[in-house]
Amino acid sequence: MTPKKVKGTRKGYSTGACAAAAARAACMGLVAGEIPTQVESLLPNGQRVTFAVCEPLLTKKHAHAVIVKDAGDDPDCTHGAHLTADVRLLSETQNQVLLKGGEGVGTITMRGLGLEVGGPAINPVPRKNIEANIREVAGSLLATHSLEVTISVPGGQAMAKKTLNDRLGIINGISILGTTGIVHPYSTAAFRASVVQGVEVAANQGQTAVVLTTGGRTEKFTIRELPNLDPACFVQMGDFLGPALDAAQQAGIEQIIIGGMVGKLTKIAQGEIITHARRNPVNTQLLAEIAATVGADELCCADIAAAETARFAGERLEEIGLGTAFYQALCARVIQTLSTRYPDVFTYRILMCDFEGVKLVDYA
Repeated sequence: MTPKKVKGTRKGYSTGACAAAAARAACMGLVAGEIPTQVESLLPNGQRVTFAVCEPLLTKKHAHAVIVKDAGDDPDCTHGAHLTADVRLLSETQNQVLLKGGEGVGTITMRGLGLEVGGPAINPVPRKNIEANIREVAGSLLATHSLEVTISVPGGQAMAKKTLNDRLGIINGISILGTTGIVHPYSTAAFRASVVQGVEVAANQGQTAVVLTTGGRTEKFTIRELPNLDPACFVQMGDFLGPALDAAQQAGIEQIIIGGMVGKLTKIAQGEIITHARRNPVNTQLLAEIAATVGADELCCADIAAAETARFAGERLEEIGLGTAFYQALCARVIQTLSTRYPDVFTYRILMCDFEGVKLVDYA
């Protein structure tokens, strides 16, 4: 019998690592007169990895090389992207590496990301890694010339629609990312980092409140309900409440507004700061206790405690006219739980909607 393949075990490489490898290969072409078919590149974590080089083009003053990104078993929208480096010789100056963003690399439009507004969305670690690889192989060229390095990603603008870049003020392309160069399989690190970054951007824009939502429907709901808030305030946190709140505390955010549905809010009420469904189940006994406080009888509470979902509790209490009172009590428990975890740090407001995005409660 063939053993079942274990999913999610193969590591891949970041956009930053691939961009650096492409730049290194292009520079090697300018130095040696031929672009290699493979290049051993230095990763930010100090490892050296060999990449296959595609689409080599070389003239006397220009080299072009491509690395096709392999994200491993990580479900990444940039898997298969063509990280492209075009390196040109500049005769007017010496020993400078000038980094530019080309097609498919996003442009920074907001402060707070640690990058120049109007410049390319190439994060600081990849920038250093690209330059380190270039200087390792192009020292002889840099003694007499400077190098202009343009990183591009054909199709990057379409890829960016599957990311949070627009929310962070990054337009027209993807970000060149990676703190180690390695992409871990089915890692949530990238999304978690984007949540933290979203909170930091809001704070750096001078905002004192952030709206943390659990998904697309709740985000659209809160944007409708809070039209006067700046778009930078809205952060789709997914399951990462804890990292979002820790970042908000560190950044000096004063008010936390949470947009969610009954299931995720129950997870928060019971003390979960990572609210993924595969972690701890919904505590239906807690929901039964809350139902009792708003007047539900013993039979109703027993039904809720025996159920599998928080949604059942809401529907059961709506049937007997206690839905609104129950939702308010649940929101109060959410605030109580968070206030215990972060004493005297934030004020809170909870916006709850149903599964169609219709408002159930606005509680503060």
